[in-house]
Formats: sequence, C-alpha cells, structure tokens
Amino acid sequence: MKKISILAVDDRPENLLVLENLLESPELEIVKAGSGDEALSKTIDHEFALILLDVQMPDMDGYETAELLRSVKKTSTIPIIFVTAANKEDHHVFKGYESGAVDYLFKPLEPVILTSKVKIFIELYKQRIRLEEKTRELDAKVIELEALKLELEHSNKRLRHQSYCDGLTKLPNRRFFDQTLIKEWRRSTRDKKPLSMLLIDIDNFKAYNDTYGHLAGDDCLRKVATQLLETIFRDVDTIARYGGEEFAVILPETDSDGGEMVAKRMLESISALHIEHETSQTGNHVTISIGLGTVMPTDDFRETTLIDLADKALYRAKESGRNNYQVSNIVPDQD
Repeated sequence: MKKISILAVDDRPENLLVLENLLESPELEIVKAGSGDEALSKTIDHEFALILLDVQMPDMDGYETAELLRSVKKTSTIPIIFVTAANKEDHHVFKGYESGAVDYLFKPLEPVILTSKVKIFIELYKQRIRLEEKTRELDAKVIELEALKLELEHSNKRLRHQSYCDGLTKLPNRRFFDQTLIKEWRRSTRDKKPLSMLLIDIDNFKAYNDTYGHLAGDDCLRKVATQLLETIFRDVDTIARYGGEEFAVILPETDSDGGEMVAKRMLESISALHIEHETSQTGNHVTISIGLGTVMPTDDFRETTLIDLADKALYRAKESGRNNYQVSNIVPDQD
C-alpha cells in the first residue's frame, strides 16, 4: 500500500527529527524541508495529506509560505498546521488562520496532541481519497451506462428498421405501407390533394418459380424490387413489398395522369431487365401488371377505398392480357 506523505517544514533539523520520531508509522512518509522555498519545491513531486509548518523561519516565514501554498491550485486544499514556539496571542493566531492554517501546535510539542491532530487529518485525507475513487468509479459507470444507452438506441433503431423492412427485397414491408397510407390519406384529406396508389404484380410468377426454382424466384424478386425503386423519383413517394410477388406504391399529391406516367415508366423498366421467363404468357421475359387507383380523399371515404380501386384496376390489367396497366378513379363531384 502506498504511504501517506506529510510535509514537515522547519529551519532547525533537530525539530524536524523530533517530528519524524513522534509521527513514525508504517503508513506515513515524513518529507522534511528546511525552508519555505524548499517546502514549495517539495510539493512539485509529492502529494501531501498534511503540512506541519514552522512559523518563524528566515527569509520566508510560515505566513508567507502558507499564502503561497494557498495560491497554487495543486496545494491550495492541503491542510496546514502551524507549529510555533511563541506568539500565542490572538492576533498572531488570527493571522495564521488568515494565511491558510487550519490549526495550531505550540512548542514544546505534546506528543499526544500532535499525534491525535495528525490522525484526524490523515483520516480526512483517507476519506477524501476514497471519495475520489468512488467518484471515478461512478464516472466510469456513467460513461459505461451512456455507452450502453447509445448501443440500446442503435439496437432499437435496427429493430424498428427490421420491423418495417422486408428481409428479402430490403423494401419497406406491408406493415410500413399500411401505416404510411393512413398518414398520407389524412394529409391528403386535410390538404385536399389527390392521392394515387399503384398495385404491381409480377406476371406468371408461380410459373417462374416452377421453372427456375425458388432461389431464382427470390433473386427475381430482388431484381424487380431494385428496378421499381429506381423508377421512384420523389422522396415523398413510398414503394413497399405488398406480399408475395406484389408491390405497392403510394403517390401523394398525384392525380391519375401523374400515376400513369409512373406506371408506364415501371412497365418499361422491368421489361428492360430482360429477365428470362420461358413459361410466361406475355413473352419470353419477366413482365408486370399494374393497377392504378386515384382518389380525392374526403370524409366520405377511407384509405381502404384506394386499395380497392388499385386492386380492381390490377385485376382488369391481368384480365386484359397482363404486361399493362389499368386505372380506377374516384373524383368527387365539383360544386
């Protein structure tokens, strides 16, 4: 265990020897200084629990030394006990306290009084060290907890992303789509803006899986999803995997004409992939069918109205030979 250091300052070596003998202890290290200047230099290399400082010294007396010790940050809080053979008068004692002393000892030293007072300040020092250690431990715990909190926030963010993300295509999933549609429906109702939805189905996808296998089918879904995403140019638009081989797109503030432009772009984009599909009924490569629904939301309808419109339009697109889009609209009568 590291010893606790006490600085004893006196210009007479015999007095320092007396202090050293009286305070001898396995846990204490008595560092001696013969002047104020030497005392100040000793504080550079040591950490002291207590300073026993003689008042009457040549060149720099105890009062000056104490004031200098108090003016330096490192030594400003070290307790100082003045040791003096004279000047027990009140004004001298007060001067010592004003200089920074916390107590007085008068020569000739009474061993019991000396050791008891030193013991008190050593115990205070130990308590301060324990408190500092606990503070460091608490600071480390706070840092650890902050790191855990940050990790938890990142984990929650990942979980939220996973709960709204389709694992295969990496597009938003049906859950995210449903929540977004409700939000956009309310916004469009409030702002009196048209809202469009595209429902997209990969043509003859069961036949594709039967011909090429499910791994190839998964790869096809990923390629189609990536290509469809690239046809969405606005940040406000949302594309999601709707289920199986179906995808859905929400187009806020978009009328039927705007929706048709997106549908045409999607048809051309998927055909341009030239994904082989030898058992397709629409050609020798993968194609899609699209149902476009557009409505001007009002309190007379719900968001499911838009889904129904897009679904009916998709059914007609399939019935009319696939690899095309069809449109279903509801536009309220104008007053």
